[in-house]
Amino acid sequence: MKSEQTRIAAAIGETALTIDNGALTLTVDLATGTYGAVWREGASLAGASAAYRLGNRLLSTEKDYRMRGVAGGTVRDVEDALGRGVRATVRHEAAGLPAVRQQFTVYEVQPCFVVSFELEAVDGGEVASDYMAPLLADAASGALRAGPAGEREALAALRVPFDNDKWVRYEAVALPGAAASYEATAVYEPASRRGVVLGSIRHDAWKTGLTLSSGSATAVESIAVFGGAADELTRDSVPHGALSGRSIASPDIWIGAYADYRRGLEAFGRANAAIAPALPWAHGVPFGWNSWSAAAEKLDYDLYASTSDFLRGMQDRGFHNDGVVYINFDSFWTNLTPEELERAVAHVKGNGQKAGIYWTPFAFWGKDAGRVVEGTDGRHTYDELLLRDREGRLLPDLDGGLAIDPTHPGSLQRTAYHLNRFVERGFEYVKLDFLGHGALEGRHYDASAQTGIQAYRVGMDYIRALLDPARIGRPFHINLSIAPLFPSEYGHSRRISCDAFGLLADTEYMLNALTGAWWANDALYRFNDPDHTVLYKSFNQDPTAPHEGRSRLNASVVSGTVLLMGDDFRKPEARERAAAWLPNAEVLAVARLGRAFVPVESHTGSGAADAFMLESEEEDGTRVVLLAVFNFDKSAPATKTIPLGRVVPGGDAAGWQVKELWSGAVSEARGELRVPLEAAESVLLKLTAH
Repeated sequence: MKSEQTRIAAAIGETALTIDNGALTLTVDLATGTYGAVWREGASLAGASAAYRLGNRLLSTEKDYRMRGVAGGTVRDVEDALGRGVRATVRHEAAGLPAVRQQFTVYEVQPCFVVSFELEAVDGGEVASDYMAPLLADAASGALRAGPAGEREALAALRVPFDNDKWVRYEAVALPGAAASYEATAVYEPASRRGVVLGSIRHDAWKTGLTLSSGSATAVESIAVFGGAADELTRDSVPHGALSGRSIASPDIWIGAYADYRRGLEAFGRANAAIAPALPWAHGVPFGWNSWSAAAEKLDYDLYASTSDFLRGMQDRGFHNDGVVYINFDSFWTNLTPEELERAVAHVKGNGQKAGIYWTPFAFWGKDAGRVVEGTDGRHTYDELLLRDREGRLLPDLDGGLAIDPTHPGSLQRTAYHLNRFVERGFEYVKLDFLGHGALEGRHYDASAQTGIQAYRVGMDYIRALLDPARIGRPFHINLSIAPLFPSEYGHSRRISCDAFGLLADTEYMLNALTGAWWANDALYRFNDPDHTVLYKSFNQDPTAPHEGRSRLNASVVSGTVLLMGDDFRKPEARERAAAWLPNAEVLAVARLGRAFVPVESHTGSGAADAFMLESEEEDGTRVVLLAVFNFDKSAPATKTIPLGRVVPGGDAAGWQVKELWSGAVSEARGELRVPLEAAESVLLKLTAH
């Protein structure tokens, strides 16, 4: 049969269901309870089943069910946020076990499909599970391949961290080997770039884990994609909460194969954004300053006001976005008296700027948990709000703070108290930090929040509603600092890494996150945030050399971005660098694009790419390629050789004019680009074909 509304062919036989959209063929084996797919480009998935935990038993559609068929005996047309396609439901039954309703959705033209399943209780009861895997496959011959069998290029698997805490890194793990990822992964050939991208596209209940291993370099032999991840890297100390009810649903898993895995990750990001759109922001890349790296706990009124005055001068020389500059308090803004805080906001506004503030909604930093919670009229103490395990014991601290239950009425009242005060005091930007505390597994006040993600959504839904421009009458930028990558619809920007200060090691660390998550920009979030940009010196570090400082600035410019400076500009050297660098109109124009550069190469390991590119367009319509190149060696020069065919398809066949945006130097290149760099140096290049 062929869908009347789509160009997708489907066939239901006695032993198999087949769906073909021209880009892939999905096959469900009705005899064995497994499924697989073959893509036109040669990638393949084989021997996959759905699996779940029931009590202490791990059950699967392959091993524990014998009765199965296509529900309704048909494949139906669908049109949803991802497009037009067809959906088939395969029902699996076994005596004494919940029924499994497995759903497969294939879309027109797209080289991807979505798989999920539900468990239905038998005899009118309930079913509960803390582990539901829409994809479980184990085959020595290769469960997952990025190209045709027989291809010999070794694979890499991208490890995506659950959050950005504790200086976690993205990593490209070389096969043979094992990797664990969260919410998404890409399995790809670094040289050809062919790859398969897998990940969750709904984030309403589960923390999704992805594990894979192989004794082969060219195929993944074992892979699991499951809801129920709870471990050290999700920051959990107790198991994932179990979903329970008459029926419960797994995460929806998106699986796609692409000739360039980078396009696959971007498609995955767009799929998530189609289902849960990023919080809308129509006011451009935030430019400005954040206090943390300048002063940390020594923040005071003088630093804040003097920074506002200094950047007022930089505004006149071009450092702004549509005239807007944010001057943002970080932690320890409470050092200021209420009167000083009021004067500080008035001072910033008098300079034609906007004021920003900082808060941690889900973390308790005090030592006296018996004290009354602000905003609750004395009805609650912090001890009531603190999250506990299922036996009633306090969870261990995380980053020095105890977790607050986002669902507790006292927590919600506390949130309203603080956010309403921020609005009333005239702030227009908030950095929300240590949000992972709110996603921890535990026993929540609201019993309907059975998992950490469900509880997190309660708290974040409330924050989003309180700061809704329709409610408060003005735009209010919500920046997520240390936070899970998903769910992503609660912030205009999210910090792409953990804290990144001014040293070259900080630049490389932040760019490691860009190497693995450039695709989150303008998809999951409107902007990736590269953290405070330190031109000269952080409060906790030695001064940087000039190349080192400008590399930190270049890294921020190409990240998406949120361009907040991080220096104490009372220091002469910091003022000098800012005065020399911040008025560069061509560099600032790149930052204002609001687009993240893409890694040119992804070498295996946990380092950063050293070259990033972006195709763009000049005001006159001229197509250009922007290229940032870094030398991460602090002690020795290096010459980077970049084949232009790796930068853009066909780039090796064209002649290019190359302009360096800092020096203005112009050169020519063909075939490859040789970039000599001094120690710690980077360049920002504009390439125009001719």
